[in-house]
Amino acid sequence: MKPRVVVLDHGSGNLRSAQRALERAGAQVTVTAAFGEAMNCDGLVVPGVGAFAACMAGLRAVRGDMIIDRRLAGARPVLGICVGMQVLFETGDEHGVRTQGIGEWPGTVGRLKAPVLPHMGWNTVTPAAGSALLAGLDPGTRFYFVHSYAATSCPWEPAARLPGPLLSWAEHGEPFIAAAEHGPLWATQFHPEKSGDAGATLLANWLETLT
Repeated sequence: MKPRVVVLDHGSGNLRSAQRALERAGAQVTVTAAFGEAMNCDGLVVPGVGAFAACMAGLRAVRGDMIIDRRLAGARPVLGICVGMQVLFETGDEHGVRTQGIGEWPGTVGRLKAPVLPHMGWNTVTPAAGSALLAGLDPGTRFYFVHSYAATSCPWEPAARLPGPLLSWAEHGEPFIAAAEHGPLWATQFHPEKSGDAGATLLANWLETLT
């Protein structure tokens, strides 16, 4: 049986590109904002492009923040992509305007300190030791990025000795978090659906956790 995946339609993100890439990787994919389908699928993908505040507004409009929270409370897998990763942090800071995120991870998403923005094109990622998301990929593998903002830290304060997220890094002007793995919650700042064979391997790695 193919894993059932929902790409959450909250008005932002490369929905059809994500759908096609997941289907090629072996999933049965539905693009929808329906609460029940998003809650009951094997894996939920949260895409996002553009501004942090707009993405959060779109998520709240379809109760996406509630869906993510409830799925994670039940250890149901969620994969965030690009701004869909950024909103998982506590806050976003755009032009001095701070927007509350979903808050699964501590930290603020801010504008990268880089001479050229947006960071657009292919870049390498330094995988975290033991990364399951990036398993089977060479250290020099390149992924496709399009963004000007990112999280550059995740100041985790362990509660009840729980470990923080496993972080993989990239650099554009300064180091930033390129991917994170934290129990059922995984996310990438880059676009796996636009990253060719490397992205297909990553999506296949995620789909393996759903079966």
